[in-house]
Amino acid sequence: MTAEQAGYAILEDRGVIAVAGEDRAAFLQGLVSNDVRRVAADRAVYALFLTPQGKFLHDFRIAESDGALLLDPETDRREEFLRRLKMYKLRSKITLEDRAGALVAVALFGGDALARLGLPDEAGAAVPFAGGVAFTDPRLPALGARAFLPRDGVTAALEAAGFAPRGAEDYDRLRLSLGVPEGSRDLTPDKALPLENDLDDLNAISWDKGCYMGQELTARTKYRALIRKKLFPVTLDGPLPAPGTPVTLDGKEVGEIRSGHGSSALALLRLEDLTRAGQDGLVLTAGEATVTPAKPVWASF
Repeated sequence: MTAEQAGYAILEDRGVIAVAGEDRAAFLQGLVSNDVRRVAADRAVYALFLTPQGKFLHDFRIAESDGALLLDPETDRREEFLRRLKMYKLRSKITLEDRAGALVAVALFGGDALARLGLPDEAGAAVPFAGGVAFTDPRLPALGARAFLPRDGVTAALEAAGFAPRGAEDYDRLRLSLGVPEGSRDLTPDKALPLENDLDDLNAISWDKGCYMGQELTARTKYRALIRKKLFPVTLDGPLPAPGTPVTLDGKEVGEIRSGHGSSALALLRLEDLTRAGQDGLVLTAGEATVTPAKPVWASF
């Protein structure tokens, strides 16, 4: 297929779980960072599960299908996420079910992907599709759409709708070019702050929903302007550094490389040090590569 054609990538690094029962929305509302009351057949959201100290633990999308709320935490951390949810279940009238065997998370992107699904260029807009649900990526419409679909027959359904197969690495290149972090590859569990990683600009946080886990410290970070680092998309001139490689400027460590592919990566960088980059011939480096950051076009900082 050409770069302009709509394609799909089955994201096996995301596993779908279902929260059902009459208390499903109220249960999640007190735990996650976004307003679960907004989720409906025509609306999905992106949300975070944080520590009480406001540090990242899990990220996921939440969509509604067949009377259940579907979430897509990272596959290899799914069981740990379910254990945490069960800790808070208490007497809530809900069920928690791992549906990774029956449902898959799919990225649909490129060309007229949104139009093929009947979706607008509006973050979180959702429609029923192929026995599941499809929705404009609630973080950023430029990422295309996501879908939670029955595993059986998923390839035939997608190709019948005009989507051509692409690899997960193709989707990865797109999100890296846009500067969008993806789970624990870019957000260190129990350490990363949502606002350092621009997750507020990616629609992960409701500022008026009331209390949730980590809400107080997240709000304090925002309103007291305590942000000293930001996540940037970077272009590399040289070999791709491994995640965790320090970024240095004039011998001083000023940040760290996150995930990357080819000549693109994400890096968490100290804002005060970026003003010196480019002055007096100083350049950012990571390993053997020169690092050139750019502000994401969607970011508000």
